[in-house]
Amino acid sequence: MLLSKYNLKNINATDVSVPDASLFDLPEKVLQFGTGVLLRGLPDYFIDKANKQGIFNGRIVVVKSTDGGDASAFEKQDGLYTVCVRGIENGKKYEEDIINASISRVLSARSEWNKVLECAHNPQLKIIISNTTEVGIQLMHDDIRRHPPVSYPGKLLAFLYERYKAFQGSQQSGMVIVPTELIIDNGKKLESIVIELAHLNGLDESFIDWLENANRFCNSLVDRIVPGRPEDELKNTIEKKLGYSDELLMMSEVYRLWAIEGDTEVADVLSFAQVDKGVVISKDINLYRELKLRLLNGTHTLSSGVAFLSGLDTVKKAMDDLQMQHYISALMQSEIAVAIPYDTTAEQTKTFGENCLDRFRNPYINHQWLSITMQYSSKMRMRVVPVLINYYSLFNTVPENMATGFAAYIYFMKAVKEENGNYYGRLQEKFYPIQDDRAQYFFEKWQRVKPALMAVSVLRDTALWGQDLTMLPGFAGAVQEKINEIEELGMAAVLDPLQSNKSIA
Repeated sequence: MLLSKYNLKNINATDVSVPDASLFDLPEKVLQFGTGVLLRGLPDYFIDKANKQGIFNGRIVVVKSTDGGDASAFEKQDGLYTVCVRGIENGKKYEEDIINASISRVLSARSEWNKVLECAHNPQLKIIISNTTEVGIQLMHDDIRRHPPVSYPGKLLAFLYERYKAFQGSQQSGMVIVPTELIIDNGKKLESIVIELAHLNGLDESFIDWLENANRFCNSLVDRIVPGRPEDELKNTIEKKLGYSDELLMMSEVYRLWAIEGDTEVADVLSFAQVDKGVVISKDINLYRELKLRLLNGTHTLSSGVAFLSGLDTVKKAMDDLQMQHYISALMQSEIAVAIPYDTTAEQTKTFGENCLDRFRNPYINHQWLSITMQYSSKMRMRVVPVLINYYSLFNTVPENMATGFAAYIYFMKAVKEENGNYYGRLQEKFYPIQDDRAQYFFEKWQRVKPALMAVSVLRDTALWGQDLTMLPGFAGAVQEKINEIEELGMAAVLDPLQSNKSIA
């Protein structure tokens, strides 16, 4: 039995959250560019949840912007799909299966552009969301009169121009536009490109005035791991339990965050935010960006070399190892949380940190440490160095766990082999790839510099860090001590004394 509107009556509602038939009659209120799993697992998840509580009461028209992939499954299943939420929440295993009924239809930008433009005439449609990947928000000299325009900003401008004409430039016809692409200030960047594109297309000043003043482009930050379609064996097991097959079935972690920059007017339009604490509408979302960048990403980065050199290949395995679990928790809560270079409260960092640890423990996500080490050097500079500097300004002492993380980073970057421009380190007689723009730099440095001087040589390099980290009292010595211990005793032996919280001077 295939998941569809007709077959809903045959599905056992004790196994899965089944939508009420009345939801199919709700009007279309959202235009969404993109069919990907992040959109279906986050914005569409929230909208579906709100609809089921009688709050937002609107469905989504999805525009398939790319030629790749097959959208026929959406048609066969009447836009329905199952979200399988799996993970850890408040330290306990969490499982939930939800049939999402938020999508009304999927339109192809290439073959159904006129239907997309028809949506601009719908007065109830007030929201545009997108995830066209980071390269989607770029300026191209796009002709918006093409069917369709090539770029996402071109398509968006064409839609907004149609909207403007349909409602004679009424201020009330403006849209709330929320990109979810993973770039900083995504809303502002999209707005500036759309306005520039309007000028390049020679559109009249009255439209540009409406574009700038009647519409709200909101910066947003999304954070949820959505692996998407599970492997066949797991998918078959889930479908057997649910009693139906679903070509669009997807996995998602429990944690969810969609932080949107906006005021009360934006919140009124995005009323679905009321039903889930995972949607935050705030005048400043930089707090959430900092918490994610430092506590989640920074902890990941500093821990990646430590865990990998300990012989642990996934984040979950590290959280099952007592030494690594202690290291990760102490690093996050005792050193990073107290030194985030932003105005945060202890309660905010504690709550966010606990959520991060739950996410790290998720047995359903196979997150490889080796993938986290990609572009290790730039991640250390961007995510970690500002916290390290702030830690010193607050406490003027060596953060022990950060020193261990730096030592593991430098040792991990010890390339011993080069083949066709690719560099490899070695751990227990096995080679591993060093996927970093600085791989050659470290390959040459480890050959040229005495091991006992490696920490000073690396940490004083202002081209690498933007500043001389040997100026931090005791830090280079602490890092070098740990490099020596990794070399002589192995990573596990280095972690052992950390559990006694001994201080390094």
